[in-house]
Amino acid sequence: MISYKLSDFDFHFPQELIANRTAGKGKTKILHCPKNGSKCSIIPSAEIVDLFDPKDCLVVNNTKVIPARLFGETTHGGKLETLLVQALIPSSTGEARWEAWVKPGRAFSVGKQLTIAGISVFVEDIKEDGARVLRFDSTPTELENVMNKEGHVPLPPYIARPDDEDDKKAYQTIFAKYAGAVAAPTASLHFSEEMLLKLKEKGVSVAEVTLHVGPGTFQNISVEDFREHKMHGEFYELTEENARIINGVKEAGGRIITVGTTSTRVLETIATGIGKIEAQKGITHAFIYPGYEYKIVDGLLTNFHWPKSSLILLVAALFGKENTLAAYAQAVENEMKLFSYGDGMLIL
Repeated sequence: MISYKLSDFDFHFPQELIANRTAGKGKTKILHCPKNGSKCSIIPSAEIVDLFDPKDCLVVNNTKVIPARLFGETTHGGKLETLLVQALIPSSTGEARWEAWVKPGRAFSVGKQLTIAGISVFVEDIKEDGARVLRFDSTPTELENVMNKEGHVPLPPYIARPDDEDDKKAYQTIFAKYAGAVAAPTASLHFSEEMLLKLKEKGVSVAEVTLHVGPGTFQNISVEDFREHKMHGEFYELTEENARIINGVKEAGGRIITVGTTSTRVLETIATGIGKIEAQKGITHAFIYPGYEYKIVDGLLTNFHWPKSSLILLVAALFGKENTLAAYAQAVENEMKLFSYGDGMLIL
């Protein structure tokens, strides 16, 4: 019987297992968990190449993390922080407008004029979830230049340190092309260029999707019956070329192996009931949890996720609750590193 109780997807771990730094691309550890329920084994990430068949298809997210965290000060010297999460249509006079998460909220009341990263900012509105609509006294191009110069890498909230120069490369995947994410699709951080080359030489197809990861990926589920949870929306796109690659592999009997929950959500958003997909773009609110029947995804490389999160539920939908929690217990017992900068798990 399927459990829809959020508390059933909790697990305990020592705080020191949270990875504050990455071991490096191709240098992490992977818990390989066969889908048939056989015992999981820990291998170096570079060795996952050996687990792919030539007719398989690897599906990756090509989103690029933007330096979305900007700081400022109030007129009285208080500190302000904004996390720009979604670009909006510019104002009638061409000024950049963004939806943003802010700190402290009381400083960002509607009608307030503030200074962020040296730019005058006007608070236009407060959305239902508390996000602010900010209008910058600069064009989108000018603001982008300021972000590239003054912006900070938006590390996850559980990484207890400021970002630094190392994070600019470490928190960007080798697949990154299209700017728009405020969190990295971190399962892709396990791949080095050498691993990718070996997979292609082996004959494995590589397809790309775009999903601009929003901060809602870290949003806590606040209801015990998780079916009542409402997922945040994120922009996605699958091109005709990549749809052809995936459909061709599926028709030839190959496996579709997604890298990360983001790639998984895109394919399952688009997939038809007969295991095919079509080129498409839009906003996905896909919430995948136990009881869901996957339409196209056969295997998944993912990181270890926060307890009671929508992401661990997605994993459990593919691998089963008991198998998933047992794998997490094995990872903790073997002191694998957890979460965004940590080690990973391959269900295949």
